[in-house]
Amino acid sequence: MNIIAEHTSYLGEFLPIAVYVVIVLLTGVTMLSLPAILGPKKKIAGKGLPYECGVPLLGETRQRFSIRFYLVAILFVLFDIETVFLIPWAITYQELLGSLGWVVVAEMLVFIGILFTGYVYAWRRGGLDWD
Repeated sequence: MNIIAEHTSYLGEFLPIAVYVVIVLLTGVTMLSLPAILGPKKKIAGKGLPYECGVPLLGETRQRFSIRFYLVAILFVLFDIETVFLIPWAITYQELLGSLGWVVVAEMLVFIGILFTGYVYAWRRGGLDWD
């Protein structure tokens, strides 16, 4: 009799997880099946065609972009990440300066120096030219 009580208490601990899994599965099945049941059945001729800003499509939908576009985009992301590191540092600058001294300033100058070196390298290689 003692063994049965141990198994029921053990299964009772996982009951909320089982209920959660059932609810998630039912929600997913409902969300996938209701549009098929309640949605429109009539196919509209121009519904699947490309459409942009109210103007009919003039050319191909797939256009080739210059590699410079992607290079400038990557450089933008790279130098945008710099602000992710600089803004929190600038906000906590007074607190950090009091406890660690000029080590904090030196570390940030090294960081900015590395980024500036990358900027100069990209500039000299023509990565920022849009010709």
